[in-house]
Amino acid sequence: MRREFHVRFCEGGGVKSPSATRLVIGFTDESDARRVMDVLPKRFGKYGLTIHPDKTRLVPFHRPPWKRQNDGSHNGGSGTFDLLGFTHYWGRSLKGHWVVRRKTAKDRLSRALKAIHRWCKTHRHRPLAEQQQALRQKMMGHYAYYGVTGNAHALSVFQVMVHRIWKMWLGRRRRDGKLTWDHFNRLLKRRPLPAAVVVHSVYRRTAKP
Repeated sequence: MRREFHVRFCEGGGVKSPSATRLVIGFTDESDARRVMDVLPKRFGKYGLTIHPDKTRLVPFHRPPWKRQNDGSHNGGSGTFDLLGFTHYWGRSLKGHWVVRRKTAKDRLSRALKAIHRWCKTHRHRPLAEQQQALRQKMMGHYAYYGVTGNAHALSVFQVMVHRIWKMWLGRRRRDGKLTWDHFNRLLKRRPLPAAVVVHSVYRRTAKP
């Protein structure tokens, strides 16, 4: 968007936009971003729509400088934003280059673990084989969505916490309310849960025929 151009939006005339409740617009120039920010509420208002005041914001999302400052800072750094369950941020690749990375958003991770907690509590008296099968499906579903390159740590946290939650509620089935880790680890050898795995790799290319 060049500075001398007015901010315009296309609607009608066969232009179709997907239905969405979240939208991220990227700009290379901060002044352009601020101009659109000023115009957007008016444009939405034309169609009887409003912008959420707490969820609409400008985020400085520029690539950090290659070298750190003497105090270890990045001279301003870069912000982060959440979209579709992921927190997007700048991080180093294995080769040391700055890349945009994604990790499971904190609220989504917390929500997923609370769901596991409720399920284990409700079904703790079901046969172990049934519990294992259900937990496997839930964990694989989580990995299928959040298993992206760079998110291995959050996936491992999810796996560890699921183990702890299952162990706790299995312990509630005992009279003393306790289940040792040795006992639980032996149980996992017989009825293992899936390990954290990256399903979607940005480095994996489809082989050409």
